[in-house]
Amino acid sequence: MSNFISIKNPINSFNSNISVAGDKSLSIRWVLLSSMAIGKSKAYGLLESDDVKSSLKAVSRLGIRIKKTKNHYEINGVGINNFLIKKNTVIDAGNSGTLARLILGVLAGSEAEVKVIGDKSLSKRDFERVIDPLKKFGVKIINKKKGLPLKILGSNYLRPINYLERIGSAQCKSCVMLAALNTDGKTKIKAEKSRDHTEILFKKIGVPIKIKKTKKFDFIEVTGKKNFNSFDYIIPGDISSSSFFIALTLLSKDSKLIIKNININKTRTGIIDIIKKMKAKIKFINRKSYMGEKTADIVVKSSSNLKSIDCPSALNSRAIDEFLIIFLLAAKSKGISFFRNLEELNQKESPRLKIAINFLKMLGIKVVKNKNIIKIYGNPNLKLNKSYVIKNFRMDHRVFMMSTIAALTLGGNWKIYDKESIKTSFPSFLKILKKLGAKFN
Repeated sequence: MSNFISIKNPINSFNSNISVAGDKSLSIRWVLLSSMAIGKSKAYGLLESDDVKSSLKAVSRLGIRIKKTKNHYEINGVGINNFLIKKNTVIDAGNSGTLARLILGVLAGSEAEVKVIGDKSLSKRDFERVIDPLKKFGVKIINKKKGLPLKILGSNYLRPINYLERIGSAQCKSCVMLAALNTDGKTKIKAEKSRDHTEILFKKIGVPIKIKKTKKFDFIEVTGKKNFNSFDYIIPGDISSSSFFIALTLLSKDSKLIIKNININKTRTGIIDIIKKMKAKIKFINRKSYMGEKTADIVVKSSSNLKSIDCPSALNSRAIDEFLIIFLLAAKSKGISFFRNLEELNQKESPRLKIAINFLKMLGIKVVKNKNIIKIYGNPNLKLNKSYVIKNFRMDHRVFMMSTIAALTLGGNWKIYDKESIKTSFPSFLKILKKLGAKFN
């Protein structure tokens, strides 16, 4: 079977409703925290992507029993630092940066040496940002470079730390929070604003945690060595996955879409705030609260008069996984859009910022990058009629999906490689597109 899709025609108008895959961040966190809980936890709507499957395999390597039924997963947790780890255990995180960094926090209290590896793309990513604080706890890390592979040897006598998280990385913050569960005492964290799923879950499952929020920083205090009970979770849809269908609808003619039951946690809805500033026709309905997370249905309509944006840097961390699709919308907007301080995009599965700039230039869009500022000169009349081949993007699932949305809305004759990459986060992506009427081979 070929590992590319061919698209020759834009999608026709549609009026429909869809459900997207479960939230990846919540799915991975449920797997890890359920393994550390006491008793049997259940998850409904767990994302069955490669990243989550890697997470399930990882905790099974730690002696955790997992059961899959028709409509849910079950994990039998053993409590904090009670894993049964065999000699020469290797955990393969695949392409998942979230798993690779968070599992190090989970393993901080284990006195068995574990090797953590990943695929070629993940192995090149920076792990020093979590290795440094783990060493302060008293964890031993053996590595020859900044990335993977590495070996971790935890301790049952960790000391709590004070940690300053400057990047705005939820992965770094969460790794430290998980490591803190293995310590006697209180770990204090001062963190730049980022996703707060771990904090919310800690509160809901009974982990002793205190949180104080200021405009720029969150101050978090975690008390360790306190077991917590198992918990069930119905996982809502992923807004990052939704973003591609939001863009598809905005850029298609006479179309409307309702995306059901999506996690609209404020730390994740930067894309909504950004495209609203661009005059997109979008709103939330049926708002609810579940397990501390906010959910809603998203209603989006075609928006042919998108405006350029001077994007506030304060929104960056809240939309970090959606900027590829935001850049595509900026390319079809009227005026010049400005984005700043987005070098963190190059620390993702691929150098996304570089890829996005080259992609837009390939489409005939003028893009200027000057130090930390990116200027995108939008063209509301952009229509393509050439042939385009997209390949060699390190199997980055978001690059594949962004390219597919461009092909379905801008015209042209496209061949987009590495369709298997969507298994990382959104295996049903192409299936949902076909439901909406997209045609591809």
